[in-house]
Amino acid sequence: MAHLTTNPADYQRQLDEKAQTLTAMLAPFYNSPVAVFASSEEFYRMRAEFRVWHDGDDLYYIMFDPETREKIRIDSFPVASQLINQLMPAVLDYIRSRPELRQKLFQVEFLTSTTNEALISMLYHRQLGAEWEASAQELRLFLGQFGSIDIVGRARKQKICLDKDWITETLNIEGKKFQFQQVENSFTQPNAAVNQHMISWALSATADNVANKNTDLLELYCGNGNFSLPLAQNFRQVLATEISKTSVNSARYNCELNAIENVTLVRMSAEDFSAVMAGEKESRRAEEANLSSFDCQTVLVDPPRAGLDEDTVELVRQYETIVYISCNPETLVDNLKSLQRTHEVIQAALFDQFPYTHHMEAGVLLKRKP
Repeated sequence: MAHLTTNPADYQRQLDEKAQTLTAMLAPFYNSPVAVFASSEEFYRMRAEFRVWHDGDDLYYIMFDPETREKIRIDSFPVASQLINQLMPAVLDYIRSRPELRQKLFQVEFLTSTTNEALISMLYHRQLGAEWEASAQELRLFLGQFGSIDIVGRARKQKICLDKDWITETLNIEGKKFQFQQVENSFTQPNAAVNQHMISWALSATADNVANKNTDLLELYCGNGNFSLPLAQNFRQVLATEISKTSVNSARYNCELNAIENVTLVRMSAEDFSAVMAGEKESRRAEEANLSSFDCQTVLVDPPRAGLDEDTVELVRQYETIVYISCNPETLVDNLKSLQRTHEVIQAALFDQFPYTHHMEAGVLLKRKP
């Protein structure tokens, strides 16, 4: 693929190239058209982080070129949400003349929602005290003109929350609204609009359960319940596993927030869960989940870039239907080489989570071969 630019006029060409690339990669397993879900061309990324450069009296954001490590001054960031672009200069303008906020500040991170909530994390090479907290509260009040703003201060072995360290994101999925707690420094999908497409696609891919809703869904790597909660409407029960304690706590909170009662969460890695299901390991958490009460015919996986390990591949091939969301089509293809022995790909999709980069998010739906 050619070198990517961030020029919106070039977006469609880049998306077409990605679609061609993914189509070619999936060709050994699937030869129908790949569904393509485009991103907005600007203001699509809901989170961003910047280093802060101190240059005499001046202060500005920088990013490092990934190839040369050269620092690049960033005064605006059109790929980030409009709220981030409003907050970026406002934060620096405010702290520039306030030593208690400026001194040894080296990074600012923004996490925003589609409903004008923002969490700003300010990272320091010094310990923070009461003066910092008082000034940060004033900054928070000043930034209130832009939306509902929370601030977190971080230093070595120190974290100060002025109120809370999370935002609530609202996603509209096929006419229904779902709310999700998104916590600072935990994984969330960065492109909210494309994430909505991903969830809607997975909802449609599993819609055949609705007419006969007496089977269950197993989800591995469930995060904060991004897929689990909307997909729960298609199944009798959902059994969801996740290793991150923060994400599991958020998923449980999100179930309550959305009044969803048919999701059971187990804090366990996919690898450990595979070992338990294979009878190679015992787990108190798995026992407490009462696994024998589930009749999972469908499994959804959204693994990290490394894809599924061999044991987890063996686990998921036991299910009639596999929904595989992948942030790395190379490892997806690797896993499909094994899965194709028992399953066939009947749908495939490209979700352009990361415009103007080579990264591709893909989805495939597999059914057991007759």
